[in-house]
Amino acid sequence: MKRIGITIGDINGIGPEVALKAVARGRWPDDVEFVFLGSESLVREQAKAMKLPVSRKITFQSLETSCVWNPGTIRVDASRHAEEAIRKAVEGCLSGELDAMVTAPICKEGMHKAGIMIPGHTEYLAELTNTATFGMMLMGGGLRVMLVTRHIPISEVPAALNSKTIREHIELTGDALKLFGLTNGTIGVCGLNPHAGDGGILGREEIEIINPAIRQIRKKGYTVSDAVPADTIFHEARRGDYDAVVAMYHDQGLAPLKMMGFDEGINITLGLPIIRTSPDHGTAFGIAGQNKASHRSMLNAIKLAVDLAGKPNPWK
Repeated sequence: MKRIGITIGDINGIGPEVALKAVARGRWPDDVEFVFLGSESLVREQAKAMKLPVSRKITFQSLETSCVWNPGTIRVDASRHAEEAIRKAVEGCLSGELDAMVTAPICKEGMHKAGIMIPGHTEYLAELTNTATFGMMLMGGGLRVMLVTRHIPISEVPAALNSKTIREHIELTGDALKLFGLTNGTIGVCGLNPHAGDGGILGREEIEIINPAIRQIRKKGYTVSDAVPADTIFHEARRGDYDAVVAMYHDQGLAPLKMMGFDEGINITLGLPIIRTSPDHGTAFGIAGQNKASHRSMLNAIKLAVDLAGKPNPWK
């Protein structure tokens, strides 16, 4: 039996709605069970209000923190509830009670108001699992995109890039492709500057940092391009030249991916000793509680978690 934990995220967002829809409308093997981590009474309250079915494949794990359902609002109690769900899911995965976890969206502003000072799911999961080297890969629209830097201001990106960090993220990408069944995956790497620096005229990061890191990582057997201009590399990846793209910063990688597959994109955290996936969208407070949210991204995230739960984890 595969047991997939699903954290319901911020109760006042669309997390419970899309999770209920995805489980109910997906086609799942008989040996798969879904464990919702969060208030059963509030999930069922939402299901009743939006006339959504609660699949028989769902069981619930209750939490100690309590909260109320007030759609579209930022509340401290909802954020504390969401944080406890994350911790309990990680504990379940590490103990073997759960085979993978899928996380519904949280509200970072609410987390900070609750005194939970985390930049996002990815960094918090790394902290909870004592993982030093980790990364965030997004998938959708025919693209797989790895981010070297994540949730930092764009003004801080150049200083955050160094050879070690770039090598680590390329290596994580290569290992992920093997996990996906692509034993000889090809990785394209974005330059930081327009035209990948244009020979140093528009910036020297490609010459001094990015390409030297690429040359070093090739010695480990990974198939990696030189730094490629970011305005062409995603077209080339969609054409089939690359199985994954390593982007230098958040919007460089996610703008084209969301353009190609906004309603279907998913996130997987690489480097963890556990399997974690998530939909690539936020809490969508503006439509919470209205039965308007698309479940496609959550469905894809759950499908990937189910698939990977049965495979050897290269980082375990």
